[in-house]
Amino acid sequence: MVVKVAVFVIFGCDLEPHSNEPYLATSLQDFWGRRWNLMVPGILRQAVYTPIRQVSKRKLNSVLSLFLGFLVTFVVSGAVHELMLFCLTRELPTGEVTMFFVLNGVCTAAEVVVKKKFERRLWRMSPLLSRVLTVGFVVVTGGWLFFPLLIRKGMIERLANEALFVNDLNGLIRSGFLIDLCKKKN
Repeated sequence: MVVKVAVFVIFGCDLEPHSNEPYLATSLQDFWGRRWNLMVPGILRQAVYTPIRQVSKRKLNSVLSLFLGFLVTFVVSGAVHELMLFCLTRELPTGEVTMFFVLNGVCTAAEVVVKKKFERRLWRMSPLLSRVLTVGFVVVTGGWLFFPLLIRKGMIERLANEALFVNDLNGLIRSGFLIDLCKKKN
């Protein structure tokens, strides 16, 4: 959000949205593939998942190939996040963030396999319950494995302060205060 506002303020153009109402996700596959970090799934699908599936399906059955594709994709995502966090915090990776993604990858793969196996069953989980379980799972695993490093290094507070600053700056720009201030100096 901060980057989107900054790009809009500086360049006057709008970026693609980062997410698509992730709190409405009805499955982990829906959350990670269609609702969260919208640019990344397409990149990871083409660069990691599809090549792994193509190579592994020659040697493994479809279930193992699917698991391997998800696992490697989520490991890569975890490693990239660890690298980004290292650059931001200068703290050596602990593996917590990668484990968050590995756990979510394994659970997403298991979810896909179970759905395929039982897709012809008459019973379906209610969308409300599946949303609560999906978002709850991501929040709990994120609180357990993803956020501790950010909290230890004060990153949450810094990001909140930066977001508030950008929001205030955006308000000043929209109100015309900064434009009037610049005109008075000239």
